[in-house]
Amino acid sequence: MVYFTEIGFTHFTSHPAYELFNLSLSLEDIFDKESVNEVEEKLHFATSDKQRIKIVEQFLISQLKDLKTDKLIVDAVKLIYEAKGTIRIKELNEKLSISQSPFEKRFRKVVGTTPKKFASIVRFNTVLDNLNKTKSLTEICYENNFFDQAHFIKNFKQYTGTTPENFKRFL
Repeated sequence: MVYFTEIGFTHFTSHPAYELFNLSLSLEDIFDKESVNEVEEKLHFATSDKQRIKIVEQFLISQLKDLKTDKLIVDAVKLIYEAKGTIRIKELNEKLSISQSPFEKRFRKVVGTTPKKFASIVRFNTVLDNLNKTKSLTEICYENNFFDQAHFIKNFKQYTGTTPENFKRFL
């Protein structure tokens, strides 16, 4: 399994990230079929994890595009993480000195989703990290800037399909 950072994937494909967001794709949908088959064959004959990692690394290096990193988007992702996903997009636009529409287009192209959705995902992951601790659900709700528990529960259900209380029982 290969895990890309929020901005890392764009350096390996010519597809804008938003076209692939939330999709389950075969490597052949992204990379050259012959190259993928060659890597699969090499992986099949590899005898150790170290060899497999080296094969995947070599493949990814061969696919690396010479793209410049969009520093503004890197800064935006950093600010969203620093705020644990609770930053308002209007505030983000002001801090980065860019208007909403061009910012959103650039963000979607690199990250794959809107800044608002990305911030929501970061905030939800922060909530999940806090569920393992001894904090009450009310504390978690307000520490993550939810307006009230109803909004917290609704948001949680969007990501998990269940309430925080039920989810916490299975941890």
